[in-house]
Amino acid sequence: MSKSTKAVHKLQSTRKVQAAIKVKKAITCLVTQLFCFALISLGATANANPIKHLEPANWWAQMASNQLQLMVHGDDISQYSVSVKDGTGITVQSVQTTDNPNYLFVNLILADDVKPGDYTLEFSHSDKTSFSHQYPIYQRQAGSAQRRGFDASDVIYLITPDRFVNGDLSNDEVTSMKEGINRSHPGGRHGGDIQGIIQRLDYISDMGFTQMWLNPVLENNMPTYSYHGYSTTDYYQVDPRYGDNELYISLAKQAKEKGVGLIKDVILNHIGSEHWWMKDMPASDWINNGGKFVGTTHLREAIHDPYAAEVDKKGFADGWFVPTMPDLNQRNPFLATYLIQNSIWWIETAHLSGIRLDTYSYPDKAFLSDWNARIIEEYPNFTVVGEEWTLNPAITAYWQRGSKRHDDYDSQLPSVFDFALQDAIVKSLTSKEAWNSGWITTYTSLANDFLFGDPTKLVTFPDNHDMSRIYSVLGEDAALTRMALTFFATTRGIPQYYYGTEILLPGLDDHGVIRTDFPGGWPSDTVNAFTGKGLTAEQQNTQSMLKKLLNWRKTSPAITRGNLIHYARENGTYTYFRYEGDLSVDNTKPLVMVVMNKNEEAAELSLDRFTQVLQNRQFVVRDVLNNKSFKLTNSLTIPAKTAAVFELVPNN
Repeated sequence: MSKSTKAVHKLQSTRKVQAAIKVKKAITCLVTQLFCFALISLGATANANPIKHLEPANWWAQMASNQLQLMVHGDDISQYSVSVKDGTGITVQSVQTTDNPNYLFVNLILADDVKPGDYTLEFSHSDKTSFSHQYPIYQRQAGSAQRRGFDASDVIYLITPDRFVNGDLSNDEVTSMKEGINRSHPGGRHGGDIQGIIQRLDYISDMGFTQMWLNPVLENNMPTYSYHGYSTTDYYQVDPRYGDNELYISLAKQAKEKGVGLIKDVILNHIGSEHWWMKDMPASDWINNGGKFVGTTHLREAIHDPYAAEVDKKGFADGWFVPTMPDLNQRNPFLATYLIQNSIWWIETAHLSGIRLDTYSYPDKAFLSDWNARIIEEYPNFTVVGEEWTLNPAITAYWQRGSKRHDDYDSQLPSVFDFALQDAIVKSLTSKEAWNSGWITTYTSLANDFLFGDPTKLVTFPDNHDMSRIYSVLGEDAALTRMALTFFATTRGIPQYYYGTEILLPGLDDHGVIRTDFPGGWPSDTVNAFTGKGLTAEQQNTQSMLKKLLNWRKTSPAITRGNLIHYARENGTYTYFRYEGDLSVDNTKPLVMVVMNKNEEAAELSLDRFTQVLQNRQFVVRDVLNNKSFKLTNSLTIPAKTAAVFELVPNN
């Protein structure tokens, strides 16, 4: 190669290197610019939408109330003003703040003709639009406002979801949740879930139940004892160990197809200490007692007592249950509105047929009236049942709509639980007959019905998730337990049964034991109550009896909408009748006669004292539980430890 050729090659090589260096520098500069741009973009995005929570996340057109309040949470969000694009049918009435700069409360007005769709909320600062947020308005389901609540034609099945059926093993452990599965611990999570309930809807429906009440299913991200659900950490999300919101909605839809409604367990009194509010309190008065634990006195009588000191009233209503359950101050208007809207949101979202309201009398009284009024405004035929755990019927009746009370309190609550009647039937079945014990206890409890606005709407029950199982309370006597189950299926009111009571599940005192796993709900179970495998003869008899009784109950207007007349106890027996209409005017409709004999031997019952009901008429009698028919004579023989149910058809 010549020197000139070498020089050319060297020059070309140098130029290539220089070009490569230029390209490298250009690429480096471009990457740097892109990186800087990305950082700027990320910063702009962070600044553009600082919202951490916006609740409720959606609403509906054509609701009864045209007002909607949004809770907006984000760093220094209170510095922003909020508007909605003109001509949308939604206007911002006002924007309010609290003493925490990380919250805004946006009050919207929805026009009567507002259309379903996405609407733009514009958040501005210093007269410049800083960021926007799309807010969806949905179309309501047809007939939503007219939905029927539950009533005396229904029978409720109460389920603790963690203890019923584990239908999805994949959600037993969820990384974001503080507590995992521990089936060996009575107070731990056992793995039951919503999918498991869906899988057993046929069993629930076939048993004759027409409503399901689930213990709370919302997120309870607590480190221990999270399974029971009463320490809410997010009001708008189903706990992922149960499933998700969509699965909960699917449960409601599939249950409805099988003739079963869904009742949601709602807690307005307190939250869990791990709720996100506790890390950034919306207002300094959001939690009672300055956000510090002060235990409630549980002295519910103080809010009725004409002589009570104010400090005692406050000690009941503002005190906490336990340190892990901060007590909410519903006197804060933003919190009150939040809780009201949350309940309406779940009714509309999950197509609910009812609400069971936990620890009813503990929240602020005025708030409870407002909460019920708003529910009724949106859903006039909806049913809410309040838990007021007292054996004093006067205090229970105080909360029901239409009851006569000692003050001018405006109660809007349709239903309450009848704890006094539950206590009475236990005492009647376990105590000897005397002038002040035995069946007189049940008779007296029902005689107090004059206190209630509508006793037919009371929810009655042999046991629930907070009390010892009726089978254990009655000394594990299967016959007495069947008597109790029959009583609640046939007396006035709306009967509720706790899962497993139909198969005589035992359990005393300890909540974890009372809320035991339903046999057959886990793949490893050797006993399966859904199929009958491994059940004792007594368990099978009780399950079969209740199934027959509840399905017959659906066909009996005398039970589902009829009147009650009962007779004072006689020789260890207690007798009552259910009937429609006025017996003196219309005596052509079937009657139902129930005779409860708790004696160790058969009882001969003379019918002479029942003339007011029977009126010397002729009846063909059908023994409901034994499928036997016969003509009514002057007496009936009732076997020992039996609740006999007779359908009396006039033979005119």
